[in-house]
Amino acid sequence: MAKTSAGLLLYRTLPDGGLEVLLGHMGGPFWARKDAGAWTLLKGELEPGEEPHAAALREAGEELGLELPTSAAPDVELGEVRQRTGKLVVAWAREWPHPWTDLAEARSNTVEIEWPPRSGKRIEIPEIDRVAWFGPDEASRLVVSAQAVFVDRLAEALAR
Repeated sequence: MAKTSAGLLLYRTLPDGGLEVLLGHMGGPFWARKDAGAWTLLKGELEPGEEPHAAALREAGEELGLELPTSAAPDVELGEVRQRTGKLVVAWAREWPHPWTDLAEARSNTVEIEWPPRSGKRIEIPEIDRVAWFGPDEASRLVVSAQAVFVDRLAEALAR
């Protein structure tokens, strides 16, 4: 059975009315020199019995390493997608109101992986090695391909 992840797409509205979304670059040596397809919304697998929205908030907080912004508006449901790996990803979006936090302070949690593959050696890496704001077109180009629809769905929801 495919695993399910839940994620949060943080966004901000610029003074000129433009939109930017916050993406995380996947950590570790496999992703180090990759750009397109190496960015993701802040997400992770659900714990047994965990409600998906609660998991999205927990995972985003862990991967950002900062306190998540609170919002007067409810989080925007972005639905779900199935990635090429078979993993199901469900997502929400939340506005990051002004003033924006300095992302230089972001520090992801770490995970242990086998590297090089099938070597038996274990290394500890950050799940997300950096985060950045992107306009919708650039975000869609850089994010894991199946997740680009979340950026589109957010833009559509905000346009309504």
